[in-house]
Amino acid sequence: MSTATLPEGDWIRGISIKQPHATCVLTGDKTIENRPKPWSWRGWTLLHAGKRIDRPALRVPLVARTIRDRELTTGAVIGVARLVDCHQDPDGSPPCSEWAQSEAWHLVVQDVQVLPLPVAASGQLGPWKPTPDLLAQVFQQLPDFRP
Repeated sequence: MSTATLPEGDWIRGISIKQPHATCVLTGDKTIENRPKPWSWRGWTLLHAGKRIDRPALRVPLVARTIRDRELTTGAVIGVARLVDCHQDPDGSPPCSEWAQSEAWHLVVQDVQVLPLPVAASGQLGPWKPTPDLLAQVFQQLPDFRP
């Protein structure tokens, strides 16, 4: 199996997301990730499932429907996506998505690609820089990936 030729330099970040929200993003149904602060980063992002599970979210019908019969992996990179925007909904306007929380900043993700196998990793708050070794493990599973 060949691996993708990846660009040099500063072109990718990681985002840690609690479960079940990470799996909702991974399905492609949830294109908005809510955050308390804006992010300036735009571009490719490793989708990292954090170690904690948001248990109350498991009872939200939209979430429950989206994750039905899916494993909730924690503490691992589970996919790759492109972060294309970060915005808040204007006051008085309807939410940009059924996933959007009022008052939150909405990270907009597209081009989600699922890893066949999770890659164990530690994440952190805010956009983080993945190590070269982590990138090699992730992109070995996505040989056709082209940033």
